[in-house]
Amino acid sequence: MEAIVIEELSVVVRRVQMDDAEEIAKLSGQLGYEASTEEISERIEKLSGCGESQAVFVACLRTDGADKLVGWIDVAITLHLQSPPFVLIGGLVVQDGLRGLGIGRRLCEEADNWTRARGISTMRVTSRSTRADAHRFYERDGFKEIKTSKVFEKVLD
Repeated sequence: MEAIVIEELSVVVRRVQMDDAEEIAKLSGQLGYEASTEEISERIEKLSGCGESQAVFVACLRTDGADKLVGWIDVAITLHLQSPPFVLIGGLVVQDGLRGLGIGRRLCEEADNWTRARGISTMRVTSRSTRADAHRFYERDGFKEIKTSKVFEKVLD
């Protein structure tokens, strides 16, 4: 994947790697999804066995020949009996202080390309009702609000 320049920032988007776990854990914590580096490592390993039905892309700032991970997006093909396949963005995070510079948009472009390459024409994302900035971001990126839901969870022993 090629580097692009966003407001004098050189951003490289690539597939996630095992050594990204620590930075991903830090970024996830910024949105309240606390996880240890070990937990993220285990998740990356499990996701690597999903074939082409799920992908995680990371955005890195390239400075002085080194890359610093500053964002990630997780996408997965979702299959249900009642609807055609769609791709769900399971998570999207850009580092505090770097939001609004086009990094999230670049990650979404990569997700768009990945989705199209699989012959799927619909992407969806869910976003907590309190995240107004995220809602504005998704609307600017072409997403339309289609429904409001509640999420129920049952923890099994």
